[in-house]
Amino acid sequence: MHTPSLAEYVHCLEREDWRGVGELMLASATKLARAGADFLICPDNTIHQALPYVESRSPLPWLHIAEVVAQEAAARKFRKLGILGTRWLIGGDVYPAKLAARDLKWLRPSAAERDESSRIIMEELTAGVFKPEGIAFYQKVIERMKDAGCDAVILGCTEIPLIIDDSNSALPTLDSTRLLARAALARATGTVSTGR
Repeated sequence: MHTPSLAEYVHCLEREDWRGVGELMLASATKLARAGADFLICPDNTIHQALPYVESRSPLPWLHIAEVVAQEAAARKFRKLGILGTRWLIGGDVYPAKLAARDLKWLRPSAAERDESSRIIMEELTAGVFKPEGIAFYQKVIERMKDAGCDAVILGCTEIPLIIDDSNSALPTLDSTRLLARAALARATGTVSTGR
């Protein structure tokens, strides 16, 4: 396991410097390859936006978080997914590309919802602050997505499952971090991932 400080990534994110994010990822990839890793994962959904700058230069293959989530969604026969996460993730193509490859539809939060989601993630959840207002915000967004025809919601951020899961969501949740961890374990051990 290796990662630069989150602050280094955030510095690049704020400038939307995806090549800079990619260079940070490549530095980690090189260290992990030297340490004997067989493949790589990144549990941060947003950072996956830099993978197009990384994959061709990476010393090892990457297991893509959105591909794992799309596979699970298809296996569970979901057809339209709401996507939750940071404004950088929501504005990018990390999930739409992988969902479209499996003929899945998706819905992004509104611009105002994206901004508030990012604020809650970056100012509250990453600092271990869990407010009832943050939970209520995500529940309201998920309700709206359900009304718009979504049959599941992607928790496209490591921190969102700290406050939202199947027990308090109007839609079934796809915890991207948990799904990636299970897929990585299955790949490392040569077994079949059981999804949920």
